[in-house]
Amino acid sequence: MLTVPAVAAFAANGLEAFGKDPFWVILLKAGLIFLVLVLLTLFNIWWERRVVARMQNRIGPNVNGPFGLLQSLADGVKLALKEDLIPTAADKVVFVLAPVIAVIPAFITFSVIPFGPEVKIPFSDVTTPLQLTDMPVAVLFVMAIASVGIYGIVLGGWSSGSTYSLLGGLRSGAQMISYEVAMGLALVAVFLYAGSMSTSEIVAAQEQFWFGLILAPSFVIYAISMVGEVNRAPFDLPEAEGELVGGFHTEYSSLKFALFFLAEYINMATVSALATTLFLGGWRAPWGVVHLWPGANEGYWPVLWFFGKMLFFIFLFIWLRGSLPRLRYDQFMAFGWKRLIPISLVWILAVASVRAISLEGGIDRRYLLMGVGVVLILFLVMFFVGEKEESENLTADAEVQPTSFGGFPVPPMPAGGAVRGPAQPLTFDTGSRVSSTASTPGAGEEI
Repeated sequence: MLTVPAVAAFAANGLEAFGKDPFWVILLKAGLIFLVLVLLTLFNIWWERRVVARMQNRIGPNVNGPFGLLQSLADGVKLALKEDLIPTAADKVVFVLAPVIAVIPAFITFSVIPFGPEVKIPFSDVTTPLQLTDMPVAVLFVMAIASVGIYGIVLGGWSSGSTYSLLGGLRSGAQMISYEVAMGLALVAVFLYAGSMSTSEIVAAQEQFWFGLILAPSFVIYAISMVGEVNRAPFDLPEAEGELVGGFHTEYSSLKFALFFLAEYINMATVSALATTLFLGGWRAPWGVVHLWPGANEGYWPVLWFFGKMLFFIFLFIWLRGSLPRLRYDQFMAFGWKRLIPISLVWILAVASVRAISLEGGIDRRYLLMGVGVVLILFLVMFFVGEKEESENLTADAEVQPTSFGGFPVPPMPAGGAVRGPAQPLTFDTGSRVSSTASTPGAGEEI
């Protein structure tokens, strides 16, 4: 077990600790990552069903295995035994390859996630970091590989030969583009403070303070973007059953559908692990624990802290699914382009200014932070003013009488623009009909 000076030396060495493992150690790490992700997926499916059942006052799976823990395994076996269908109009080669393209990048992204410090492998003399590998641009590597996975969804929707699947795939592509931009911008502030894009060095830079506190706006923007990035409720527009039946995977069955399902849950774990690494100190113990227990960041104990933080984010995914309804597609896209991206740009400028002036020892940081706060408040006020003007324009447009094209009447817009929130209750004027019927002589006899 490493001592505190040994852990500090590992953080100081940075990337020099990687690339020196024997081949069997690399295979062991890769196999363990694969096994952990598969088992974590089975657990997350069971956990989500149990938590949502508790939120909805239901029981949830409780028959297969203790507490129903084997229910996910039973569902996987059921999917494997289902009939594997390929539509006649589908492009068979692309149809089969699309789930594979979606699931492989989901596993690869975990290769640069640090699970803990440098440890000694039991029953051997080999000392190695609890991380498969690292590189100077590890975070960019994660985002690039995650972007490749979107091709599986787009190709799966296109190759199915179904209109609903195609629309679901196109939605997923547009959603990934809009929210990945905001996610990438949220990470720029982390790079500025850490001075590196290496995941292990970013964790080492959070020894004193977590970036989730000192870079809270970046943390919030990333948390919102990661929900939209993995197509989870309330941002699961590519698979909206209300208008797209099942979305991009409508025509899939058996193991190919299971691969899409597996990719979704692994991607959920990936963005949660990345949020833990970049904003919550990675594998480091929570504040105060080290003072009570000096060995909290040594040996294999940091793995416990890492998975505890990651499961916290996964619980937030489940909580959102059980609490919020699905957004309308135009509202969802407008929120990404008109809100998250501009706020991210302003925040990056503020962080870069504070960082540059602080390093050069110029203006007092208190006055600088006050100025940044004033600018952010003005920026938010401009958002609300723009929303009001847009609403007034919609009201003015609604007063224009609609025309007809090709003989088909165009229905008028609501008086106050697009309806937001619940629909207005219906009212029926039954008094006039009763009186008119009663005043007609002999109406009952004629009927």
